[in-house]
Amino acid sequence: MHIMKQMNLIGFLTIMALTFAMLAHAEESPANKFKDEAELSYVQTGGNTKVVSFSAKNLLTYQATENFKLDWTVQALFAEAEIDGDTEKTAERYATELRLEYALTERFYTAAYGGWLQDEFAGIDDRYYVGPALGYKVLIGPKHFLRTEAGVDYVKEYYVDDTDDGYMRGRAFGEYAFALTEKTRFSQSVEYLHSFDDSDNYNMNSETALTTALSDKLSLKTSYIVNYDNQPVPEALDETDTVLAVTIIVNF
Repeated sequence: MHIMKQMNLIGFLTIMALTFAMLAHAEESPANKFKDEAELSYVQTGGNTKVVSFSAKNLLTYQATENFKLDWTVQALFAEAEIDGDTEKTAERYATELRLEYALTERFYTAAYGGWLQDEFAGIDDRYYVGPALGYKVLIGPKHFLRTEAGVDYVKEYYVDDTDDGYMRGRAFGEYAFALTEKTRFSQSVEYLHSFDDSDNYNMNSETALTTALSDKLSLKTSYIVNYDNQPVPEALDETDTVLAVTIIVNF
C-alpha cells in the first residue's frame, strides 16, 4: 500500500509539472503571465515555554490567455513544543493543489482542480482528490467582491490506522472580500464538502482574514482558519482544527 501511495503522489506531481510545461509554451500570452504570492510565518519561544511553529504558503499563477489561467498552491505547517523535557511535534500538515480556470463570461467561469494533502495529526496519511467546478462572480467590485462555486470530485484517502476509502463528494464554496481602504482588505471564505456515500461524512473549512499592504511588494495578513471533519479517522481524534496566524505576504 505504501508503494502505491508513493506512485500516486509521483504521478500527480508529474501531471502538474507537465501541465505547467505545456502552458509555458501557450500562444497569445500576456506580458505579465506569471505572478507569485508567498506567505511566511515563524514563531519561536524560549524560557519556561519552548515552542517552534512555521507555516508557509505559495500561490503561483500563470495567465495563459485572457480567459484561461492556472493556479498552483503549495502549503506547509509545522509545530513542535518541549513537553516534560522532550521535544514533540504538535502539528504537521502539507498540501498542494493545481487549479485550471476558464472564464466563460465576465462573471461565469469553469474550473478543474486536483490536489494532495497529508495531515497525520488529523488522521490523514494521504488524500488525493480531483474534479470539475462551475463558478459565478456575484459581486465584482470595486469595494465588494463575492464569488460562489459548486462542483463534484473524487477522493481517495489513506488513514493513519492503515485503512483507506474512496468516494465521490459534492463541493460548495463561497468567498467574500471587502476593500476597507486602498491598503486594507477583509475576506471570508467557506467550503462545504459532503460524501455521496455516507451522509455523516462531511467537512467544513473556513478562513477569516484581514490583509494590509505595507508596500507594493509586502503585506501583513492576520487570519483564522477552521477545519471541521464530522467523521475523523480514527474516531478518537478531535473534529475541529484551528489556526490563528499573522503572516508576511511577498508579491513577485
